[in-house]
Amino acid sequence: MLETIQEKGTLVQNMTDRELRQKAGEILEKLSLDEKIGMIHGAQLFKTAGAESAGIPPLVMSDGPMGVRQEFAPDAWKPVGNNDDYVTYLPCNSAIAATWNRELAYEMGSVLGAEARGRGKDVILAPGVNLKRSPLCGRNFEYFSEDPYLTKKLAAAYIRGVQAWDVAACVKHFAVNNQETQRLWVEVEIDEQVLRELYLPAFYEAVKEGGAYTVMGAYNRLYGEHCCQSDFLLRRILREKWGFDGVIISDWGGVHDTEAAAYSELDIEMSVTSDFDDYFMAEPLKKKILAGEIPESTVDKKVLYILMLMLRLHMIGDEPRKSGAYNTPEHRAKTLEAARESVVLLKNDDGRLPLSKAALKKVLLVGENAACVHSNGGGSAEIKALYEITPLMGLKTHLGGNAQVDYTPGYCRDGGAEQGDANWQETSLENGGGQMQAADAAAAQEMQQKRAALRKEAVRLAGQYDTVIYVGGLNHDYDCEGSDRRDMKLPYEQDRLIAELLEVKPDMVIVMIGGSPVEMGQWIDKAKTLVWHWYAGMEGGNALAEVLLGETNPSGKLPETFYKTHTDCSAHSLGEFPGTDKVAYREGRYVGYRYNDKYRIEPQFPFGYGLSYTTFAYRDAVINPKTGVLSCFVKNTGDVAGKETVQVYRRDTADDAPVMQELAGFEKVFLEPGEEKQVEIAVELYGMQYPEKAAEPSGEKCGAVSAQTSREKAYVYCVGSSSRDIRLTCCI
Repeated sequence: MLETIQEKGTLVQNMTDRELRQKAGEILEKLSLDEKIGMIHGAQLFKTAGAESAGIPPLVMSDGPMGVRQEFAPDAWKPVGNNDDYVTYLPCNSAIAATWNRELAYEMGSVLGAEARGRGKDVILAPGVNLKRSPLCGRNFEYFSEDPYLTKKLAAAYIRGVQAWDVAACVKHFAVNNQETQRLWVEVEIDEQVLRELYLPAFYEAVKEGGAYTVMGAYNRLYGEHCCQSDFLLRRILREKWGFDGVIISDWGGVHDTEAAAYSELDIEMSVTSDFDDYFMAEPLKKKILAGEIPESTVDKKVLYILMLMLRLHMIGDEPRKSGAYNTPEHRAKTLEAARESVVLLKNDDGRLPLSKAALKKVLLVGENAACVHSNGGGSAEIKALYEITPLMGLKTHLGGNAQVDYTPGYCRDGGAEQGDANWQETSLENGGGQMQAADAAAAQEMQQKRAALRKEAVRLAGQYDTVIYVGGLNHDYDCEGSDRRDMKLPYEQDRLIAELLEVKPDMVIVMIGGSPVEMGQWIDKAKTLVWHWYAGMEGGNALAEVLLGETNPSGKLPETFYKTHTDCSAHSLGEFPGTDKVAYREGRYVGYRYNDKYRIEPQFPFGYGLSYTTFAYRDAVINPKTGVLSCFVKNTGDVAGKETVQVYRRDTADDAPVMQELAGFEKVFLEPGEEKQVEIAVELYGMQYPEKAAEPSGEKCGAVSAQTSREKAYVYCVGSSSRDIRLTCCI
């Protein structure tokens, strides 16, 4: 099946780019100014206007990336109430990244593309490829990784999968959109070389290798410009340097000025309000054109790109268009496959896992996340899932009637001060003063009493069961668009609950769900087992049950550093997060594991880390300096079949090397017990490399950074199971 879909994903056009542009130009000549204006701004919340006289349909969009969002009213953020917009709920991008599997990334993109087309969409607003600069960013669960190499390789595969179905992927948010606090106005201060080396490569790969048809601008400001109107980002980088001839779409409400937007490379303005004719690129732009203040050619250029997109998607022209489908059995099977490989086993002392299915008689699940549905939260990532298997349902389904499986929440969420909104306290003071503070204090006391009762009951019950499984972590009160977390602490007094449960059941199995790491210091040393589960989609509960029961051997690896506390992250220790009206990226290149490695800071769990129910041995690493292919042998030395992700890290041996090591290649391999395979990995030979080749005059904001300095470089390539578990080395 994969080969068939990959054929579709080649996206070979019957027309050359020149012929495509020519055809679009012929259509453009037939359009009136009113028709063209209608095509470059929202006429509904998720739709532009078409040009009926010329046979041009509207461009229909929808949020992603965890599924196609429910239908809204044309002019209000109100669900229309249909029962035909339930869809397949996909694992979040962080879960996909944890698979370290390009083919699965492609398949998840393909499912999303097929479902978007099946729902009649032309553009799906995904994937998000912003780096995880801080573990506190509320939208981290929508992003892949802290590492640009892992992000770009998985994102490119994902995009190819989406666009195999005549649907445009919209890669977002361009660029340095790494926080939600003050996201509409915050000015990012970053060294340009760091911008190019770390924060732009995923977008470059999305455009050049993924072939993304559309790009979404970011809300924030960079170098004095709003990103959705940025001459630096949109013209000088995206259009001129990278040769992008797709459509550039604003984030919803990301445009702030008619003239700046008109002269920028932005093609479509979208927003969150229903005054569609008053958008900056609607009537205000039309009036300026009619007054001779702005040339009509600015609009023509935008419409030309939109028409080229429509031709590529077979929305216009004679080529048949794929129909897509949603909620198919195949989509659900692929979602389960991805969920299985996303589960990360972080700790398994004494071989506590897998649990013996036959030996389980009385099982207690503790923790609200055991029975919590996550698909309907998170902001723009929320969807109407056809179904969602919770951990409780998954375990009950797999164990059947021979085991007693019970549940107690142990804690409960609330809707108050503990939510992730970084500005909650200021908002409370502005809107209520002393009376609100008193009311909040009373509510907090009541909630504390409720949690104490739930905790006491959970601890009491735990002693009565043979096996206790704790399922906690975060939810979309914390992993959510529009707000950032204040710290990495577990909410809802979970630390105390876990510690007290471990006193009663020292062999308790702990499962954490979330899109970013949490502090574990209060209980991690006493815990024997720890499983990280992410937001794993509609089949997540089944995938977790399979891993806990040994039906699936876990193979997930962390796509980000799990810090002990957020102050171990460079964005907080060296740079700023979230800043105020400005945020300084003073940490420079030292993002994620680069910082921890350089300054010898011990993480809770390192980048690339993940255990298995089997063991693997490595030998004989060799790299070909001409082809960039590294090969080594990997053997399954355990008793069960499993998958291992072989990771290659490049180290610059020079004394003034900018970072200690960085990911340069990876490959996932399946091995039966005792089986050995030669693994070949395409390695990126040179580090800190920006994809532009041509240098510009010095002093130019867009001046390219040389891929290599004039001195000779010597690199060591380190092969291992994680960034802190290096097994082999070889040199160039």
